Amino acid sequence: MSRARAILTLASGRRAKWAVVVFWLIIVALAGPLSGKLMSAEKNDASSWLPAKAESTQVVNLQSKIQSPNVFTAVVVYDRPSGLTSADRAKVAADRTRFAQVSGVVAAQVAGPIVSKDGKAVETLVPVNLGSSGWNQASAAATSLRDIARAGPAGLAVYITGPLGSAADSANSFKGVDGILLVATLAVVIVLLLITYRSPVLWLFPVISAGIALVSAEALVYLLAQHAGLTVNAQSAGILYVLVFGAGTDYALLLTARYREELRRHEDRHEAMALAIRRAGPAIIASAGTVILGLLTLSAAELNSTKSLGPVLAIGVAVALVSMMTLLPALLLIFGRWIFWPVKPAYGTPEPTAQGFWARVGRRIAVRPRLVWIVTALLLGVMALGLTGLRASGLTAAESFVGQHPESVSGQAVLTAHFPAGAGQPVVVVANPAQAAPVRTAFAGVRGITGVTAPLVEDGHAYFQGTLTSAPDSTAAYDTVDRVRTAVHAVPGAAALVGGNTAVTLDIANAADHDRNLIIPLILLLVFVILALLLRAIIAPVMLILTVVLSFGAALGVSSLFFNHVFNYGNADNSFPLFVFVFLVALGIDYNIFLMTRVREEALHRGPRRGALAGLSATGGVITSAGAVLAGTFAALSTLPVTFLAEIGFAVAFGVLLDTIVVRSVLVTALNLDLGRWVWWPSALFRHSAPDPETLDEQTEAITPSAG
Repeated sequence: MSRARAILTLASGRRAKWAVVVFWLIIVALAGPLSGKLMSAEKNDASSWLPAKAESTQVVNLQSKIQSPNVFTAVVVYDRPSGLTSADRAKVAADRTRFAQVSGVVAAQVAGPIVSKDGKAVETLVPVNLGSSGWNQASAAATSLRDIARAGPAGLAVYITGPLGSAADSANSFKGVDGILLVATLAVVIVLLLITYRSPVLWLFPVISAGIALVSAEALVYLLAQHAGLTVNAQSAGILYVLVFGAGTDYALLLTARYREELRRHEDRHEAMALAIRRAGPAIIASAGTVILGLLTLSAAELNSTKSLGPVLAIGVAVALVSMMTLLPALLLIFGRWIFWPVKPAYGTPEPTAQGFWARVGRRIAVRPRLVWIVTALLLGVMALGLTGLRASGLTAAESFVGQHPESVSGQAVLTAHFPAGAGQPVVVVANPAQAAPVRTAFAGVRGITGVTAPLVEDGHAYFQGTLTSAPDSTAAYDTVDRVRTAVHAVPGAAALVGGNTAVTLDIANAADHDRNLIIPLILLLVFVILALLLRAIIAPVMLILTVVLSFGAALGVSSLFFNHVFNYGNADNSFPLFVFVFLVALGIDYNIFLMTRVREEALHRGPRRGALAGLSATGGVITSAGAVLAGTFAALSTLPVTFLAEIGFAVAFGVLLDTIVVRSVLVTALNLDLGRWVWWPSALFRHSAPDPETLDEQTEAITPSAG
């Protein structure tokens, strides 16, 4: 135990603090060049997103034997509402030859031009191999095709749509995400830290520590991606920025608050820091450990994009923790008490939290705690009713972008107006060649399918393509894929598999449902075990878990109302509930742990009820500030024109604020006061706690945090 404490308080040493700073300077010098290479290690190809065991993924893998899985088909659509002219038709025919000369185009598979029945539109299908870079190269390929197609007769509209067009628009949405998101996150953190600390200097040190943590985490993720097979994509890299700054600043706030508290009790700042780390450190480490383990549960997901997200973010939180527990204390000690200017915590001065806002809130809750928690729980329950309107069935292409109407969506609308709705995104069936005839018959007989091709036999498999009569990202199209699977699976000996873009989207939705149903219970069990071990009780963890679930439901309910009636998103991604749960519960547990460990510390000296008030008065302010910073950093995701990330940003930001201001500080405190020593059953604190007074008066002593 003494060795563990010595390691924990290493950065508070008079000489050691300088060694710690030098160590981090060396780390950042080595990590800087590597962190800049992270984008080059991103894998945005199909295999990095799909569910590994899904039927559509098996089709992709089989097709990869005869064609790279990174071939994206561009559907080049030409449109003249008054009808195509002879010059238009000549231009389109000439473009087909020019498309074949573009880098990456699979020339032998270029199809068309195909003129619509009404003679007003024409399409050419251009398969493009984007290589291992996936959609990172989609925008450049789409631009090359667009430049060729648009150099034609006046009045002939041209659109690049299909899988390549969608990939290009998605890539453009993430273009510059690193810079935009980093600037937005930094701005939010700096403003909120200035408000919290009311110091023109102190905010620098958490920001510097978080920035160094981000650079170090990016370098580590890059090395693991290059040499250990860790998968990182644009989604996980973007959220990494937010999480490192959000979680790291949270830990900084929690530690700095305890350090400032100890500075009023100890003249030697090194002694004050050692005590602050010793008393707040275990709670901070337990909080970060819970977040890390919670994120790692995502590794059990079927969906590759979700599976890869967990380890990347867990690395970010771990590095942020180490930075905030070593570099930040060293920096604070080097610069002394003056960094708190203009409100320096002078030795011997009273602790202001004893008479602060949350101390007064605690006294008011203590008058009728049962009424407070019942009313609060009912209000949260009413907010959760909004869940009935939550639609998380997946985003269509048109719904995937905020404030935009990208070219691929406009092109798909033109395509649908003149051709079968699924043109350019066929359903693919792979089967045993010996059963090709009955499979083709079964496939062609499915309602919602037209234009089934003759079998192409390659590498021991027969390949068929059929065109959907409904839009490829519609519910009707997903129902058609289900009917195709039922029909071709029934052919004896065919071993038929159904894939294609629509099947991929359907399988992603099914995998997201599986992941949600598996991972949410895993996280709840994990959080319960950690809380039980940390608090050495059963009732307290059960109580906290129930408040977490109620808070999550309320956050989703309110988010649903805003999505449907304010932002007009119309829908949410299939993975939205899981991601919000992971971030709200895994990160929100920080505040549970910090509050309840302090309440337990105070209860040992004062009794459970007075301890609850003292714990709230000591931590209410810093928990609220930490929640505001974390909410602000996630709100920065709303700066991106990507609906999925904007929805996560809003829901997590609102949920964190609700959790810190209402659930942790009011609901949990009221429950602590109402249940008294029963909160700590069956621990020794339940059996031998200091006696509670019959009434909780408003005396200062009842809520003044102890010196511990």
